[in-house]
Amino acid sequence: MSHLFDPIKLGDTEIRNRAWVSPMCQYSAVDGVPGDWHLVHLGQFATGGAGLVMAEATAVVPEGRISAADTGLWNDEQVSAWRRITDFLRAQGATPAVQLAHAGRKASTTAPWEGGGSLPAADGGWETVSSTARAFGEFAAPRALTEREVAELPRRFAEAARRSAEAGFEVVELHFAHGYLAHQFYSPLINDRTDRYGGDFENRVRVLLEIVDAVREEWPAGRPLLARLSATDWVEGGWTGDDSVRLSELLARRGVDLVDVSSGGAVPDARIPVSSGYQTRFARQIKLEAEVPTGAVGLITSPEQAEEVISSGSADVVLLGRELLRDPHWPLHAADRLHADAPWPVQYERARR
Repeated sequence: MSHLFDPIKLGDTEIRNRAWVSPMCQYSAVDGVPGDWHLVHLGQFATGGAGLVMAEATAVVPEGRISAADTGLWNDEQVSAWRRITDFLRAQGATPAVQLAHAGRKASTTAPWEGGGSLPAADGGWETVSSTARAFGEFAAPRALTEREVAELPRRFAEAARRSAEAGFEVVELHFAHGYLAHQFYSPLINDRTDRYGGDFENRVRVLLEIVDAVREEWPAGRPLLARLSATDWVEGGWTGDDSVRLSELLARRGVDLVDVSSGGAVPDARIPVSSGYQTRFARQIKLEAEVPTGAVGLITSPEQAEEVISSGSADVVLLGRELLRDPHWPLHAADRLHADAPWPVQYERARR
């Protein structure tokens, strides 16, 4: 009996299975507005049987975009464009979700196929901001946010969460990972502040907790709120799995329903031991020690591997990225392999056997 295809309930929302779509940036929006590419890109995963389909890192402010072609949720035009997509996802039985983000010092870049480096102001780039004035590798140096500006960040995330609900999303994930702005505060490798947002653990995580509190005030009660963390910086003296357990406990107390466990991204020279399912052990640690539901992500490729993650209790859901790009119908094929039930679109039933 497969547990990967058991439904899971978070808050008041029941999600049809535990094979979820990880947020994957497409660098294909105009002024933060998603278009036909996003409809087809995300829609294929819903028809392919995924339980939850999460849209890419979506900026809460224009300067929070990774690139100028990233999606956003800072105005009403974006809300209307997203509504068309969430309506389609829901009609296929999938749960529409969005990841809200601010890239901080890793913003204002070109698309990966254009090199992925800093985008100069002369070419449409903008000044980046961070917890620090130090640059990420060869990127342009950011401006350190003032204490007052940091205190404003929770409101911008909360406004984006309100727009997420208006756009038809049923789940919001806060992007606190991969070296983006929130991670730039909690990682001791980056945060060199001397005010109330720097120094010890409590100060470095302060803005994250303030963001969660502000979002919970705007996000409808009962709708799931997730947070993605980088469980380790993979560098001596950096953020650790034990730190992530401690932070996850605090997030859960404030209403985070599930921690999506990734790793890395804080500094460019980290040596990450990439291998099959290499981050799953951190999802298990946080699940067991913080006693909060978790999602596992990172080189989970086969149905049997995903099933083992769930059935062993290492995580409550698995999030798939590149494997779904290779095969958008992976969940349907996995269900057949695992002798589980997954509803095929009626339009595709003739190809099932």
